[in-house]
Amino acid sequence: MRKEDKNVLIESLTEELNNINNFYLTDVSGLNAEQTSNLRRICFNNNITLKVAKNTLLRKAMENVDKELDELYSTLKGNTSIMFSETGNGPAILIKEFRRKSNRPILKGAYIEEMTYVGDEQLDFLTTIKSKNELVADIITLLQSPVKNVVTALQSGGNKLSGILKTLSEKSE
Repeated sequence: MRKEDKNVLIESLTEELNNINNFYLTDVSGLNAEQTSNLRRICFNNNITLKVAKNTLLRKAMENVDKELDELYSTLKGNTSIMFSETGNGPAILIKEFRRKSNRPILKGAYIEEMTYVGDEQLDFLTTIKSKNELVADIITLLQSPVKNVVTALQSGGNKLSGILKTLSEKSE
């Protein structure tokens, strides 16, 4: 591969690493052509981009990024593929689901919303991570609950009060 081609690949990877806050480094070696094709199809259907890159090029791209990725450098050995996703737990759920039929892909590491996770043992934890939007929705729901209770109590109390007033006014006649 020519040096110009390598530089283009490094720039492309750097741009993707800068633009996406969630990516997983995995090992898909050992999958046959059919399994790899199925994995790519499942990734595509779940809005996850799967790319295979040389470790040296990926490391250079990671060094060009303004994120703390130092912990992930140790995972850049052997076959490495990258899963880019808008959701933090999407690739973890996909990996876990795909492993029901195969022992791959193996999670090497992940970078999710400014946090680094290293090792395949993190997979179960990563499937439970909520995205930023899910957390905001949970907080809004929690904040709305007391307000809804107060409004409901006032509305039901208003009905009771008007009923009592109506009864009292009819008695005085």
